[in-house]
Amino acid sequence: MTTTTANPIAPTPAAKMPPQIPYIIGNEGCERFSFYGMRNILTVFMMTSLLLAIPEDLRKAEAKEVFHTFVIGVYFFPLLGGWLADRFFGKYPTIFWLSLVYCAGHACLAIFEDNIKGFYFGLFLISLGSGGIKPLVSSFVGDQFDKSNRSLAQKVYDAFYWIINFGSFFASLLMPVILKAYGASVAFGLPGILMGLATLILWSGRKKYVHQPPRGANPHSFMWVVWTALKAGGAGMAVAGLGLLLAAYALSQMASLGFVAAVCLALVLVMGFGGVGASLQLDRARGAHPDEAVDGVRSVLRVLVLFALVTPFWSLFDQKASTWVLQADQMAKPEWFQSSMMQALNPLLVMILIPFNNLVLYPLLERTGLRVTPLRRMGAGIALSGFAWIAAGMLQLWLDEGSVVSITWQILPYALLTLGEVLVSATGLEFAYSQAPLSMKGTIMSFWSLSVTVGNLWVLLSNVSIKSPGALAAIHSTGYSETACLMFFFAGFALVAALLFALVARRYPMQNNYRG
Repeated sequence: MTTTTANPIAPTPAAKMPPQIPYIIGNEGCERFSFYGMRNILTVFMMTSLLLAIPEDLRKAEAKEVFHTFVIGVYFFPLLGGWLADRFFGKYPTIFWLSLVYCAGHACLAIFEDNIKGFYFGLFLISLGSGGIKPLVSSFVGDQFDKSNRSLAQKVYDAFYWIINFGSFFASLLMPVILKAYGASVAFGLPGILMGLATLILWSGRKKYVHQPPRGANPHSFMWVVWTALKAGGAGMAVAGLGLLLAAYALSQMASLGFVAAVCLALVLVMGFGGVGASLQLDRARGAHPDEAVDGVRSVLRVLVLFALVTPFWSLFDQKASTWVLQADQMAKPEWFQSSMMQALNPLLVMILIPFNNLVLYPLLERTGLRVTPLRRMGAGIALSGFAWIAAGMLQLWLDEGSVVSITWQILPYALLTLGEVLVSATGLEFAYSQAPLSMKGTIMSFWSLSVTVGNLWVLLSNVSIKSPGALAAIHSTGYSETACLMFFFAGFALVAALLFALVARRYPMQNNYRG
């Protein structure tokens, strides 16, 4: 009698964390300190020093416009960085060389503290360097994973976001004190030193990274497939043509909108209407392009609909460094406490909420039978930002009545906004990477960053719109201040976007586009 012993099923090897990840995380922590270190004192520095030649009643609006123009640049240049990396140089070389441009921008801020043109040139270099590397670092993280350890990617993206806020916390807390005690040269020079350290850490791990080579000139790229679909004529081309007409009108309004707002609005109209037009007749590109490329473009266009609905969140989130700082100036606080220091609360809460969500909240919700999907997180985050601005608007009404309001009341809107940020931003990085085909990783991460540009564009356009006689008359008829009305407007903007996001997300087909 013979017996056979069944071969035991080999256990699945445990997923291993790529050893090169600490270099990328360390680079990101130092880079974020450098960025938030200068960004979080920018509004205060302009109000108290750089823009003193402007009458006080106009200075707030000017400082706010310069700040959001700078942020627009930071989140617009990812398009350039993604294109250079995907077509010519690859991610790591592009990150390294643009990091050096970034360092030069910090040097200009420290040197030209009394020269407005030199200072603005420094802001341009920082927006070019920071913006150019922004989509590449996050997608470079994704490149280090494959399908065997893909389960660890979301944890690393959460750690990635945690270290961003670790750097931001200390920058927000320390830099206003350093600016007041040692002046602008030191306050803007120290972040430059941290950016130099970030570049050195990145360079140290150069031999350990997984490098995805640039794909060169790709006749089947996202833009070529879209163009092939559009030039087939029909309704799609008509929609794209309407976008061109509206863009031309936006450019004709440059005198009232401002150069940056007009150009950005024109580009958004061209891309938005062009994308809609291409989606209407994308199958006409088949034959001229392989099915894989056409299907990849369709996947990206689906994601862009969701990205468009995230833009109102960024409108609200980035104003914590402008509108909320100016509100804090009106509040009662200790003499030693600077208004911009309140921003340290945001990264502190992020560092608490990310581990709390992963270890407590999400497992608890899963046990109750509620699946915490990426799209559900993002929709809830957009809604929370709207509630945060309702809270901020109520505080503004209190201030407008002449009441003495302690700055500690700002903790409530900061807490709501930060919970929304964790749900939207940390989740969105991994979501964006996972949904893009391998050939379009840089493209999709660039569009994710572009959603922040569009969010800040809404801020500039709202500031222009509120100056019109009709808008001013409507605001005055309510009895509320312009600031309070804008706060409630942005709150409603986000809540409507959250509702639309939830409706679209219900029909979105999730993808898993990690490398094999």
